[in-house]
Amino acid sequence: MDGKTLARIGAVIFVAVAITATAIEMNRHEVAPDNVATQARPVTERDPLDAELTRCSGIGEAGARDPSCLKAWADNRRRFLGPDREGR
Repeated sequence: MDGKTLARIGAVIFVAVAITATAIEMNRHEVAPDNVATQARPVTERDPLDAELTRCSGIGEAGARDPSCLKAWADNRRRFLGPDREGR
């Protein structure tokens, strides 16, 4: 066999494997998780501070001038750093 024929056979085998893998993947059924803990919660059920931080993150540069965003960021720092670590 010459190189051209071998390359064509390899290409045909590659395409056949790709089509087979695609067909198998398309026939898979999605399984929804039953565990409630793994499902996404709406924003209204989350921590109010988390919802405010998400809002502030979404407004971009205007968040640096928004008083409620400044308060939310200070509360978030206080939550993780503790009140005795503030100002350092």
